[in-house]
Order: sequence, then structure tokens, then C-alpha cells
Amino acid sequence: MSIEDRAKATAKNIEGKAQEAVGEVTGDPKDKAEGKAKQAEAQAQHAVEDAKDQVKKAVD
Repeated sequence: MSIEDRAKATAKNIEGKAQEAVGEVTGDPKDKAEGKAKQAEAQAQHAVEDAKDQVKKAVD
């Protein structure tokens, strides 16, 4: 629904992918795990926005 919220979720996903990649390169499991967690959070935010869109379509 909100383009701003979707952009924030996309940015968090990119940040998570970068952090995971850094963790891969440096061998730091903490960075890798935090990167995956950020990606999961971003997916959840996208799912919320998708649900909001579906509700709005149903109401309209």
C-alpha cells in the first residue's frame, strides 16, 4: 500500500543481503545470521504490505 514502506523493506532486504555476503567473505557467522534475519524481516514487511493491498482491493 505505502510505497515508502515497500521501499524501506526493499532497502532492508538489500542491507541484509550485503551483510550476509560480508559474513560469508569474512567467515563471521554473526554477520551472516544478522543478514539473514534482516532479509526475513523485509519479507515479512512485504507480506504485510501485500495483505494491506488485498484488503484495500476488497473494500474498493
